Amino acid sequence: MTSRRSGVPASAPRISADETSTLKTLGQLWPYIWPSDRPDLKSRVGLAVIALVIAKIVTVLSPYFYKWATDALTSAGATGNAADAGADPALSAGSLPAWIVAPVMLVVAYNGARILFVGFNQLRDALFARVGQHAVRQLAYRTFRHLHMLSLRFHLQRKTGGLSRVIERGVKGIENIVRFTILNGIPTIMEFAIMAGVIWYQFGFAYVVVVAVMIVAYTWFTVQTSNWRIAIRRDMNASDTDANSKAVDSLLNFETVKYFGNEAWEADRFDVSMAGYERAATRTWTSLAWLNFGQAVVLGLGTAVCMVMSARAVMAGTQTIGDFVMINALLLQLSIPLNFIGFLYREIRQGLTDLEAMFELLGEPAEITDKPGATPLDVDGGTIRFEDVHFHYDADRPILQGISFEVPAGKTVAIVGPSGAGKSTISRLLFRFYDITGGRITIDGQDLRDVTQASLRGATGMVPQDTVLFNDTVAYNIRYGRNDATDAEVREAARMAQIADFIESLPQGFATEVGERGLKLSGGEKQRVAIARTILKAPPILILDEATSALDTHTEREIQAALDQVSKNRTTVVIAHRLSTVVNAEEILVLEKGRIVERGRHPDLLAANGLYASMWARQQEASEAEERLRAATQDDTGFVVRGPRAGEEEPAQ
Repeated sequence: MTSRRSGVPASAPRISADETSTLKTLGQLWPYIWPSDRPDLKSRVGLAVIALVIAKIVTVLSPYFYKWATDALTSAGATGNAADAGADPALSAGSLPAWIVAPVMLVVAYNGARILFVGFNQLRDALFARVGQHAVRQLAYRTFRHLHMLSLRFHLQRKTGGLSRVIERGVKGIENIVRFTILNGIPTIMEFAIMAGVIWYQFGFAYVVVVAVMIVAYTWFTVQTSNWRIAIRRDMNASDTDANSKAVDSLLNFETVKYFGNEAWEADRFDVSMAGYERAATRTWTSLAWLNFGQAVVLGLGTAVCMVMSARAVMAGTQTIGDFVMINALLLQLSIPLNFIGFLYREIRQGLTDLEAMFELLGEPAEITDKPGATPLDVDGGTIRFEDVHFHYDADRPILQGISFEVPAGKTVAIVGPSGAGKSTISRLLFRFYDITGGRITIDGQDLRDVTQASLRGATGMVPQDTVLFNDTVAYNIRYGRNDATDAEVREAARMAQIADFIESLPQGFATEVGERGLKLSGGEKQRVAIARTILKAPPILILDEATSALDTHTEREIQAALDQVSKNRTTVVIAHRLSTVVNAEEILVLEKGRIVERGRHPDLLAANGLYASMWARQQEASEAEERLRAATQDDTGFVVRGPRAGEEEPAQ
């Protein structure tokens, strides 16, 4: 089985933050770099490798041109001195002297080789760019999908701002590891091997020993210092994540900050996190300076030893001046990958550090999964049955204790009770955001744990108390109920939700942007949008989870008509705070402390004079008081005089 969007195996090995070995990381990334269904990307990898090999061959040859040019110029200088003493150098008719032509051509060849080296390296990078970005995209896609697979419990415990920053740094870390390891790590190792062979052949084993000691010392110093810097990097990432979480959280709750005048408080909280980031970032750059200085010392000492050895050999007549400049050129050439190997190690380690949190997300098991062999839910009417259901979030705090009831197909059952009784938990269990700890929940006799989550949620619609809209157009938010709906179907759903006239009165109509979390709409308007997208989804089962409890009595009555329309002929569970919205339900269940303490129709429950009757009496008193206040605030024309309710935005213009 492969993923929907690429040939990457669905069972591709999970990356572990503990496996910091480059080879292991390469092995885990390989399915993304060499995707089975993308021959075009495979051919790019092959061409990039060819360009890489050519670049390294040219790199090794270029110091030879430098040596030959130096020796030729040295020889030409001696000949030139002799000519000044009276010798007549042979001249080619109409051409430069041969002793000038040879060194000039060698100098041109040397610089041409340097240009070719850069050209093939850039060609390699250009060829591999699409491969690397494809790997980044697929891993980012996998992480994003995985986040949506995780449980509601996980997301309630995490901060959105922190998660977004983890993904952002993780994607960058993936790009660094793929790019620096494939494009630069392997070529650098290849260059070391070729260069060692050239030095041995040209200068002898003693030079190889000096260079080897230099490389080992350089690598040891780089690794030790980089490991020290990793801890600093972790502190910097933690402070950065904390600061970003606080910023996002504060901006999402902009109104609350304003209500309590806590702008300075929020800024101070953010600054505390940024102060920690400042300290860690300063230590990061300071430690980088020490690392670079130490590396320069090691390279300088190794180069000095080799050049002293070559200088002595030139003085002894066993080497030429060309050999002296060649060893210098080779060591300068070697310093580039050596400098880069330090940078490479740092980037890979820092990339792995940045990936740690992302790997933890990928390793986070989904709490709710489809069982092997799960089948799609087959809805034939939509009868819901709770059979002795027990549930708890924490073992020492039971929420539901032996709940049993039935919602017949096409009927409406209401669940009421005081706060904390477990009403909203029932809606979450029906969507299978959590698994019950005892008993059974069925739809048309099918246990929810035996059917696929996608089919269960596809057959169930929800109008929640707190409707959160996407920061997009009204049309987009309604169409979210069914992504393939036509414009005509979107308008019809809006009409049935009694919001079409309002939308069409806006300057941009259905193309009006609703703002972050829909804050440009009032509470009643947001609820109507939520009802419209549920109508568009057309589910056989409907859950109304305190859909009007956040509205005033007048708006509630208007919304209730739309809710009655959408729930007609559907199996409906109404979770209500205001009892006036459930008086027509076929059955009302009264919950208290996770148990059903009363059940029946509205008149019967009032006659029983129990918990339901006392709740009804209190709400009637509150409703009458609100009506009296409403009447008292009317002006002479009969219009209500009031501003927007607390927490309610003015309607979109």
